[in-house]
Amino acid sequence: MLKWALIFFVISLIAGAFGFTGISSATAGVAKILFGIALILFLIFLVLALMAGQVIF
Repeated sequence: MLKWALIFFVISLIAGAFGFTGISSATAGVAKILFGIALILFLIFLVLALMAGQVIF
């Protein structure tokens, strides 16, 4: 998912450099959403991994 966020970010930069502001803002929005989802999933899995590593008696 992070790979797709990076791809959309690069497309946004290229579109912005050529003056396609509508396409640039749309792809930047998609990149933000994908990055946010990837960050949330990372945090969820991090918490689950930390909880699985603890031994509670």
